[in-house]
Amino acid sequence: MPDAGIGRRRQYCRQSCRQRAYEQRALVKGTSVPADAVVLTAEEASELSDRVFQVRCAAEDVATAVEEGADTTELRDLCYALMQAAKAADGWR
Repeated sequence: MPDAGIGRRRQYCRQSCRQRAYEQRALVKGTSVPADAVVLTAEEASELSDRVFQVRCAAEDVATAVEEGADTTELRDLCYALMQAAKAADGWR
């Protein structure tokens, strides 16, 4: 999302994102749910938790390999696995 350099920073990357935010605010209007709340189904929350756990495990694998003096190839493979897990975890939106 490039900034023009003048004026306020853009809040939404695309018009569709702005529309989804409006729809979310309209759904929670008049309820006890805060307007900025993120509501996930139990399945979505479980999947997100699993992806975060995968990232943590991959990071622990990298740390263990570094402590044990793993070779460059093994570290490269572990870093690749960590990046893949992080990308999957970032895709929850």
